[in-house]
Amino acid sequence: HLGHDCDVGDQNILANAVMLAGHVKIEDHAIIGGGSAAQQFVRIGAHSITAMGTILLQDLPPFVMAAGNPAAPRSINAEGLKRRGFSPTAIAAIKRAYKTLYKAGMKLDEARADKASRKVMLDPYSLSPDRAAEPDLGNERDPMGVVHDDELGGWLAPFVMGTVNTRVVRRSNALQGHAYGRK
Repeated sequence: HLGHDCDVGDQNILANAVMLAGHVKIEDHAIIGGGSAAQQFVRIGAHSITAMGTILLQDLPPFVMAAGNPAAPRSINAEGLKRRGFSPTAIAAIKRAYKTLYKAGMKLDEARADKASRKVMLDPYSLSPDRAAEPDLGNERDPMGVVHDDELGGWLAPFVMGTVNTRVVRRSNALQGHAYGRK
């Protein structure tokens, strides 16, 4: 069942008896196990996977494997990432971020304070298949907060999924031989 105003991305797999309430968003390459359900306004991240009968009461981050009622993170979708061409380096970076946030028992603020975790989370090329081949941006980072733009005369804020999306775009560019340039 797909409720009203659901937004289902590309290349997803929804097994039998999946139930999505209204306004659920499923990003690309997600796999939803049979008999799973998501309550209204839940966002299911790209490349995530749920076990059979999983009940999603809150958002499922990209790359995460979840199971249970209510859903709990179990691991990352490493096999799915391999099948979609993610490099071992990119998968290792995602695993480190997952372990920092879910297994080390750190809260997000603590993970941000951890130097190694922060480096992975802030690297705009962290999903690149060959990080060493990417440019060194120095202190340049993806936008992380609200700023006032005097030229436009207004406030600007990054899209909530912007940091994930830019990494996916940069990874896609690298997989296509940098068809859109190096930066």
